[in-house]
Amino acid sequence: MRRFSQRNSLVTLSEINITPLLDLAFVLLVIFIITTPMLEGSLDMNLPGQSARPEQARPPKAEDIRTVEIDRAGNFRLQKRPLTLDQIEAQLVADFRANPNLIIRVRGDKDGKLDHAMQLLDRCTRRGMTQVSFSTELKQ
Repeated sequence: MRRFSQRNSLVTLSEINITPLLDLAFVLLVIFIITTPMLEGSLDMNLPGQSARPEQARPPKAEDIRTVEIDRAGNFRLQKRPLTLDQIEAQLVADFRANPNLIIRVRGDKDGKLDHAMQLLDRCTRRGMTQVSFSTELKQ
């Protein structure tokens, strides 16, 4: 009779077949390559700026811009002239009637209250002036 040794049953498998593992990795890679572009374009949306005409892309003319500055204390200046909020509103309304392309640029002190800028913005929107921008630095 043949003897069976304990040594043969305890021998570990020294080679691992990685072919099924590689097949799985390649299949997952192909799936991700196919599905990733579909995830980005899943919603049909009309985003702002997509239908902009070339004449809208031009930079604004200097005569179309009115700059309102608000200092830390809440004092207003229109085109470097100190005015009250009511006076600024009246002047902007008159300018807007003469030029419907009017753009209002608001410059405010970083330590000032946001409330002052919001009061100006509220008055502009109530009067139909919707082209308002907020500047962070003076452009020469």
